[in-house]
Amino acid sequence: MDKPASRPTVACPTCSARSPWSSDNPWRPFCSERCKNVDLGAWANDEYKLPVETPPDPGEA
Repeated sequence: MDKPASRPTVACPTCSARSPWSSDNPWRPFCSERCKNVDLGAWANDEYKLPVETPPDPGEA
């Protein structure tokens, strides 16, 4: 017999707890509303930044 399909889980980006990746989890990929809000606060406080490489100044050649 075939095994029943298991629900996929993902690691919460905030606390790393495993949470289901399904429509039953309204906060996915987060495990809870708290973790979702912690992440949103980090974005609002500019805690996430992409590295920027400063282009060379054309006058410095």
